[in-house]
Amino acid sequence: MARLSHGLLGALNCVTLLLSLPVVCAGVYFRMNAATECDRALQLPVIGLGCALLLLSLAGLAGACGRRPAAKPILWAYVVAMFVLIVAVFAFTVFAFVVTNRGAGRAVSGTGYMEYRLGDYSGWLQTRIAEPETWRRVRSCLADARVCGRFDGAVGLGAMNFFRQHLSPIQSGCCKPPTWCGFRYENATFWEAPTSGLSPAAADDGDCRAWSNDQQVLCFQCNACKAGVLATVKKKWKAIATVNAALLALLIVIYTLGCCALRSDGGSRYYKGGGADQT
Repeated sequence: MARLSHGLLGALNCVTLLLSLPVVCAGVYFRMNAATECDRALQLPVIGLGCALLLLSLAGLAGACGRRPAAKPILWAYVVAMFVLIVAVFAFTVFAFVVTNRGAGRAVSGTGYMEYRLGDYSGWLQTRIAEPETWRRVRSCLADARVCGRFDGAVGLGAMNFFRQHLSPIQSGCCKPPTWCGFRYENATFWEAPTSGLSPAAADDGDCRAWSNDQQVLCFQCNACKAGVLATVKKKWKAIATVNAALLALLIVIYTLGCCALRSDGGSRYYKGGGADQT
């Protein structure tokens, strides 16, 4: 049993070691070649994950295949680190599912896109995105990424064709006024307010007052824009949480093998007495 646990632990850590190398290399490559500061910042978690996986894999290999006296402390450190990692991944996965449980786009009749309202999302997400410094950084990233840039080439697009377009949540919330404001479409970069003025409900709506045809302003200060960002975050977090659930199962298997290896008194039994242990 001990030989089997050591062998499986070593094999699994060989696999994770091989997986960590392209993760680190890809993270470093994309960080060095990123077009904006936001793109560079997004690569830091990838690099951090790859480095952590690399170090854990090396420790697992040393603990599974090393000589008994030297391997036992390494194996102990490896098992403790795996336990901490399992708790962290479990906590993040549960948290991600909880905070992304609420919120969905609302279909707009006669259009190919959906619209989003900030109040539909969890209170924690609303609080984070509403923080002035957080939103300043997000808005800067949106500007760098030119999320509304595709509309520059659609100035001559007719209203019917525009409304049939598929817009991302961010484009729907940040690049045009909300439908309920009643603005009239002139072209993809210009919307005209109703000649009779905004309705009382629209006049009381901060998003309707915040809209501007200035291409540097648009609806970047609207709650609809923040909701569009949260819709994108929700989609990505749900995907990450699903992957984390599978990762958690793998980590538990590896942790169990590490515990079995420790019970055999640490270190590979192939080195006992200078040769293979037959027990």
